Amino acid sequence: MRTIYYCFPHGKHKVLTMSYDDGNAADRRLVEIFNKYGIKGTFHLNAGLLDKGDRISAGEVKSLYEGHEVAAHAYTHPTLERCPNEQVVNQIMEDRKVLESLVGYPVRGLSYPNGSHNRRIRNLLPCVGIEYSRVVESTRGFAMPDDLYQWRPTCHHNQDLMSLAETFVNQSKPAHLIMMYVWGHSFEFDRQGNWDLIERFCEFVGGRSDIWYATNIEIVDYLDTLKRLKFSAAGDMVYNPSAATAWISVDGSVVEVEGGSLVNL
Repeated sequence: MRTIYYCFPHGKHKVLTMSYDDGNAADRRLVEIFNKYGIKGTFHLNAGLLDKGDRISAGEVKSLYEGHEVAAHAYTHPTLERCPNEQVVNQIMEDRKVLESLVGYPVRGLSYPNGSHNRRIRNLLPCVGIEYSRVVESTRGFAMPDDLYQWRPTCHHNQDLMSLAETFVNQSKPAHLIMMYVWGHSFEFDRQGNWDLIERFCEFVGGRSDIWYATNIEIVDYLDTLKRLKFSAAGDMVYNPSAATAWISVDGSVVEVEGGSLVNL
């Protein structure tokens, strides 16, 4: 019997993703660091607060976050658990509408403002076009998410970032898909005077051939592609009904399964 494993693109088994909230002016410096080292991030914005205070301007959203993901964070950053359903829906839909008009693509991700969520809130999200949402409780581990509407990060950037990065980089268990997920707010680097931390982290983890650097939604979409693969009972062929390419490992050999193709294994 063959041993068949799912892989990340090009046969990798590690993925790094970053998630930053609120759209503060310090995002400009953070994006510059990410771009320097080939790191990809998801930036959760409040459309109703753009152009206000120390927030970035609406006019720069598209160019600033090019190559990264813009996701929702509710229109005015309310504590959602205290809001009636109608307001939750309006807060997310208005956020999506404005952000989509700025970036030119569907906004499908969310992070809960103030970390506030419950089952009622989570159950509403598929109805308003949200496919995942990040929480703030850290795992300090590298497991893939079991519930995309309670997507737990590995750590906040102030939680043993470099130690966890070393563990992640040195992981050598290809039988597992592993993910390092870092979150925070860019203004915290200004407030705490530790921009060197994120610079050292990105320099250390960036540019590695065994890591896939992805946004949150890229991970969600790729997992969906893997989930849709159709394998024969004997494990000797696979059909990919998606348009996107998937990668698997068959007895230790990486196999590329292009969109719409049937591959004999």
